[in-house]
Amino acid sequence: MKLRTTLRAAFTLMEIMLVVAIIALLAGLLVYNQMDVLDQGSEVAARANMNTIKMNLVTYRMNAGHFPSGEQGLKALVSRPESEPRPLNWKKVLPEVPRDPWGHEFQFANPGRKNPDGFDLFSTGRDGKPNTEDDIYP
Repeated sequence: MKLRTTLRAAFTLMEIMLVVAIIALLAGLLVYNQMDVLDQGSEVAARANMNTIKMNLVTYRMNAGHFPSGEQGLKALVSRPESEPRPLNWKKVLPEVPRDPWGHEFQFANPGRKNPDGFDLFSTGRDGKPNTEDDIYP
């Protein structure tokens, strides 16, 4: 009596499901890692925007004789402040109040908490809440 061995010509359902699960896992890891890269890009963009705003604040100071107060904020770069201290010579330096990559307004404080001799300028980050771990400073 001769034993015959038959060769399988197709994959079983279990093998196909295993391959699909592995592909889904790899795709999920790829997407998760890409989200990290996107967040890093947003942080870089926020810092670049803040450096531009800082240059505009220096321009404001050269014209006005001082930085805007904390109450006046970054709006002083867009429209003439009506409150004290009034600028000596005011010129519009920005077309609109800038926003960070997450759509929140940049935060400005004069005097600053981190920089009591000057001003603080920062982004509230993804969560939009000031004084949390994800705040971004220039």
